[in-house]
Amino acid sequence: MLELPPSLQNWFDARGWHVHPHQRAMLERANAPALLLIAPTGGGKTLAGFLPTLSELAQAPRGGLHTLHVSPLKALAADIRRNLNLPIEEAGLPIRVEDRTGDTPASRKRRQRADPPHILLTTPESLALLTSYEDAPRMFAGLQRVIVDEIHALAESKRGDQLMLALARLNALCPGLRRVGLSATVEDPRAVASLLARHPDPCEIILADPGPDPDISMLQTEAAPPWSGGGAAHAIPAVLEQVKKHKTTLIFHNTRAQAEIFFHKLWLANDDSLPIGIHHGSLDRAQRERVEAAMVAGQLRAIVCTGSLDLGIDWGDVDLVIQVGAPKNVKRLVQRIGRANHRYNAPSKALLVPANRFEVVECLAALEAVRAHDLDGEPRGPGPRDVLCQHILIAACSGPFEAGDLYDEMRSAGPYADLTREEFDDCLTFCATGGYALRAYDQWQRLKQREDGLWQLRDPRSAVRIRQNIGTIQDTDTLKVRWRGRGGAPLGEVEEGFAASLTAGDTFLIGGQIVRYEGLRELVVQVSKDPGRKPKIATFNGTKFATSTQLSQRILRMFQSGDWSGLPAHTAQWLELQQKVSRLPQPGRLLIETFPHDGRQQMVVYGFAGRNAQQTLGLILTKRMEEMGLAPMGFVSTDYATLIWGLDAVGDPAGLFDLGALEAGLEGWLAGNAVMKRTFRASATIAGLIERQLGGQRKTGRQATMSSDILYDTLLRYDPDHLLMRITRAEAMRGLVDFSRVREMCARVGDRIDHVRLTRISPLSAPLFLEPGRVPVNGLADERILEEEVTRLLNESGLAGIDGA
Repeated sequence: MLELPPSLQNWFDARGWHVHPHQRAMLERANAPALLLIAPTGGGKTLAGFLPTLSELAQAPRGGLHTLHVSPLKALAADIRRNLNLPIEEAGLPIRVEDRTGDTPASRKRRQRADPPHILLTTPESLALLTSYEDAPRMFAGLQRVIVDEIHALAESKRGDQLMLALARLNALCPGLRRVGLSATVEDPRAVASLLARHPDPCEIILADPGPDPDISMLQTEAAPPWSGGGAAHAIPAVLEQVKKHKTTLIFHNTRAQAEIFFHKLWLANDDSLPIGIHHGSLDRAQRERVEAAMVAGQLRAIVCTGSLDLGIDWGDVDLVIQVGAPKNVKRLVQRIGRANHRYNAPSKALLVPANRFEVVECLAALEAVRAHDLDGEPRGPGPRDVLCQHILIAACSGPFEAGDLYDEMRSAGPYADLTREEFDDCLTFCATGGYALRAYDQWQRLKQREDGLWQLRDPRSAVRIRQNIGTIQDTDTLKVRWRGRGGAPLGEVEEGFAASLTAGDTFLIGGQIVRYEGLRELVVQVSKDPGRKPKIATFNGTKFATSTQLSQRILRMFQSGDWSGLPAHTAQWLELQQKVSRLPQPGRLLIETFPHDGRQQMVVYGFAGRNAQQTLGLILTKRMEEMGLAPMGFVSTDYATLIWGLDAVGDPAGLFDLGALEAGLEGWLAGNAVMKRTFRASATIAGLIERQLGGQRKTGRQATMSSDILYDTLLRYDPDHLLMRITRAEAMRGLVDFSRVREMCARVGDRIDHVRLTRISPLSAPLFLEPGRVPVNGLADERILEEEVTRLLNESGLAGIDGA
């Protein structure tokens, strides 16, 4: 059993600290092949992960890389380096700690490969790149431990799949390598432990004392939330009052555009000139770092932010977290709450601010879930094969490999434990030739098999291009935004599509400032300052969260119970009126309302399947209605419902919900749709078919889109069963259109459909008519409306009875 050395024990004693039980347990089980520690935010879990490393190096100093720390954020790596150096320096330990991310200078990266530190802090992308070099065996020689911090944030994405493949490669280079996972929010510890395990060795789970429950409630506002929208402008005065009462407040938003809008309105209402900042991923790095430094120094009273501040960074003296808008996911909410009172056994304080009337219900459901410790999470399928293709190319960059050995290595990674040899060979063939339809093109002839059976790069020079394109993060195409006439100082970035919509003189928000668009020069959006005008809003890239299945089910159970005592009076009365006029949705049943409004027939489907799935439902239901001659005209979707309007009333909607017909309709719609092309582009980029970086220069979004669209159309016509086409279909069904939740809804509901025919709008459907993002359906309805208009004009003109009219 590993003991805490005197130098570290003295450091603890000097600070008046005691080693927590879970930190002691990490020392006691330091030699386990794999450990997963689940400890509350502020519980010292990062130090717990490093204590065995510090103890081993203190007792037996040595050179070379001992421990690798992998985290989701570059800023998290830099923050941990600062915090880790404190005990190292004060305890006088001969340990060198460095970080290696995309922000690390190239000169330091070269030195790290030649002379690695004892502890290296990095990200999944940088680790994958390190394993691609020929000298990787020398750099990682002697590596003892890998710590995966905030593992929950990686376990649910392709970055996690990429990381687990990189760990399998490290294990092949360093047999006996120990793995450690750290997290505060894991809904299924066994599933994450299985992901982290070094098969066939198990992963042990250490559960720390969860500490006191958070102090969390809904913010009371004088004005009721609006019926729709996500800005929460009604809460600005109440939020400012809370900021005044606390030292530092983090104000979280679900999207970057919402954060910009809220910051702008908050600043206009900030009559006391409180120091308030904004932080999100589309801002220039220098501006983010200035805000971070001001937070650590305690110079800001509030920071309006997004997921860029979600994870375990200790941002100064934060004593309140405000979540604006429904959290959509309980696990994410718990993570954000943990940013406040970042100390062990100190309750975090948080307030929820619903942006609209329905979000009041969701916020109450989320509060109840947090109090019940009921975290949510969607089950993940097997590891995606586009990531596997990238890993094959990474392996080839590091040197010749034997296919059987690489296959066995990949199967030792949790996400690929069930990978068949046929699936592996399919990916290997693609990496070698591009596949059947592309094998005649030299640019995709990347691997060749030698006479001794080993595989290697056909052209060693291609390793540089492969390394330039390593990664699974597929950012929306963005353009830099810079001041014009101010030395070109950077402000951040906006999406290409948004930039293309601008004309000279247009204004928009970025970094909390209103700027005036002056023009586009060398793919840079040039702006000048333009205060006081009403801005457009930049359509920032970033995740559009969908409400989790578990949270949706909790809302349905709340409806069924009829206990709305925790809701404000205005929302409870709204639900009571809905129950009186129609009925409320229930678990295990599907509520559909039909009624006339504004000269059109309306149908509302309360599927509670999340925004992507409800959007998909709107697409395929209107397609089926078109085929049945019902003349739909358009639809709009939220997380909970889809509203469809058209010319004809739907008699019996049950006939629309045959799962086989829905799936067939989706397949037909997807084949030539932009959704599939966008998904193909992402998977083809990850798999290495499309290069975003070429010769150190990044292709524009338009260039990448053109090349990917041509490839997609070619494969669709000549090789529809190509590996990447199969990957694309699977990814589109699982991700962008989220058809799995449509399937889940149909399986849950069966034939239990409650069709309520009404004579007017129901209370629950009213917000849908105010929802933006309406999708028109062009088809039969257009023709009939045209015919009706012609008939009306002929009648009015007196020409209706004339032959030929």
